[in-house]
Order: sequence, then C-alpha cells, then structure tokens
Amino acid sequence: MAVFTYKAMEQGAGDITGTIAADTPRQARQLLRQRGLVVRDIADAGTSRSWRTIFRFDRTSRRSAIGHRIARRQSTELLRELSTLLAVGMPLTEALETCGAQHRGRFHASILLLRDQVASGASLAGAMQKQPRVFDELCINIAEVGEDAGTLDTSLERLADFRERSEQLRGRVATALIYPAIVTTTAVLCSIFLMTFVVPRILEPLIEQGLPLPFPTRVVKGISDFLVAWWWLILSIAAGAVAAVTALMRSLEMRRRWHGLLLRLPLLGDLIRKQATVHIAIVMATLLRSGIVLVRALQIAQRTTSNLVLREALHRCEATVAAGGDIAEAMRKTDAFGPLVVQVFALGAQSGRLEDMLDRLAESYERQVSTAAARLAAILEPCLIIALALIVLFIV
Repeated sequence: MAVFTYKAMEQGAGDITGTIAADTPRQARQLLRQRGLVVRDIADAGTSRSWRTIFRFDRTSRRSAIGHRIARRQSTELLRELSTLLAVGMPLTEALETCGAQHRGRFHASILLLRDQVASGASLAGAMQKQPRVFDELCINIAEVGEDAGTLDTSLERLADFRERSEQLRGRVATALIYPAIVTTTAVLCSIFLMTFVVPRILEPLIEQGLPLPFPTRVVKGISDFLVAWWWLILSIAAGAVAAVTALMRSLEMRRRWHGLLLRLPLLGDLIRKQATVHIAIVMATLLRSGIVLVRALQIAQRTTSNLVLREALHRCEATVAAGGDIAEAMRKTDAFGPLVVQVFALGAQSGRLEDMLDRLAESYERQVSTAAARLAAILEPCLIIALALIVLFIV
C-alpha cells in the first residue's frame, strides 16, 4: 500500500488537498469519488516534486549508513512526539496526523501511511511492520506490547529514551576519537606532499653538483623517487587491499574472527566490549519493563547487537534459558561477558528486579566508556603529534 497526494473539489468547500492510502492510483481515485470528491490531480507521495527536491540526497544514499542514521533519528523524534501526544489523551490517528505535520519528504509519507493504516483498523505495530526500513524489530515489539497492555505512551517513551541514550553514547565516543583521526589524516597528507613535491625540488640542485649525499638524505630521496615513480602501483595495491578486505568481510566466519580480534585488542577491545554491553543492557531493560519475557528479550537483543561474538553468546544464553537453565551460569560459560555483567544478571534474576539492575549496569558502563574514550584520545593525541613532528623533522 502506498500514500498518494491529491487535489480535488468538494461541493460547498471548494478545492481541497490531502493524502490517501491505496494500492494503486486508480484505487485512490475510486476511494476519493466514494467520498463525493471530484479528483483534479493525484500523485504518489513518495515521488512528488517536494520529495525530489528536499530529499534528493536521501534517495541516492538511502542504503548507506548516513541514510540509516537519518531515518533512525527521525523515527526517534516521532516516538517522542507520539508518546507526548498519547499521554495527554489524544487518539492515535490524530496524534499521527499531528506528527505528520511536523515532518516533510519521505518520512512525512511514512507517517501518513501509518495513520491511514491505523485508521483502517490496523494496529500501530502492524503498520510499523510494513515499513522495516524506518521501524526496526525492537520498535515493533515494544509498540505491540504497549498496545496490548494499554500503556503505549509509556512504552514509546521508554523506547525513545533508549534510542537517545544510545545516540549520546555513540556520539561521545565518536567525538573523543575525531581529533586523533584528523591528526592521522593530516600527517599522511603532509608526508605525501613533502615527499612528492618539496623533496624532489630541494634535492635536484644537490644532485646536479655531484656531491655525496648523507645517509638520511639518500633514504628520503629513495622514498621520494619510489612515490613519484610508482604512485599508481601504491594506489592499485591499496584499492586491491580494500576490495579483498570487503570481500572477506562478506563471509560470516571472517566477520566473526574479526569481531573476536577487536574484543582482544588492548584498551580498544575493552572499550568495544563495554559499549556493546551498555547497548545490550539498555535494550533488555527497555524490553523487560515493557512486559516482554526474558527469552524474547534475549532474541531481540541478539538482532540489535552488531558484534557477532557477543551475538552468538546471547544466542547460547537464549537456548539455555528456553530450556529452563540459569541465565547467569549460561553467560559465565560463554566467556564473552565480564564477571560484573554475570553477577548483575545473577542478582537480578534472583531478586526479580533484573531491569533495574541492568539500568544501573548501563549507567556504570556508560561512564566507564566515556572515561575510557577520553583517556584513549588523550593518549593518542600527543603520540600522533610527536610522530608527525618526527616525520617532518627527519625530512627537513
């Protein structure tokens, strides 16, 4: 089912515009005629002129990570707005209509499609399920539980809180590592510029004089000559390496080995493990608070975890719990989680307050991840600056 925008004339009201959900333009026209409207124009909302002009970049990059982050941020805003409107007693269809007025382009069409499907009798979770590019499995499950329990506003608020916390944590880590990345890129570009443009011009008069060159100068000259003569070979090798790595990462086994290697790296491995643990803890706490059983929460947490080693560990835990086993013992046997995480699950399961314990674990690990990222950046920054200075000094 698609969303169509229309211009029509209504007797006694003049020209009107709006949107309607239908499978085809012909069906949309028939539905409008049944309302007593004279249709002047009808177009797919997903291919209208405003969408092309406003979201041209999103059309070309919708499969990219940037497009995914944009859709995720917009859906988080929608969840927050919906929870607010539902909390004050507004009906769901009116709340979706109001939220749709706050957005433009493709996401506006997605909200209108939700509204029309809900108005035709579908549940919010069922309507979301028809748009998997916009609403993930976690969102669909929490919306379904909230509708069944009559606490949709609270469930959507918890989901929005979870997404905002995840984005904040990811943003803090990324911000801490931006400066080292900039310094590294600058060092590489400066070195290439010096070795390919500056050094040959400086060495040319020395070579013409026939004077013997010192060893450091011969080293710099050799590297410079190689870069100037064989730059195409270097680029070819780099492109081939990127293509080979990309092809290898398509293999599930190679990705699992790579993710396992990342977890074993000093400093960085602990940071990655704790960040993934924060994500798992928040997801499971949000699901358990919404009324989803532990086995189902483990299943959803698996699908939202990017690291394959931790995902497989959660899968083994899910199988153990489904068979009636203890989750803490299952996590201990996987060797993928730290002793603190295992202890939190053990105490939470015994006390019946697992979601509260997971929230505390997430808060503790969030602070540790932020601190570790800041420390890693503090260590890398002077090291990279010193390395850059030594390279330039050697060339000079």
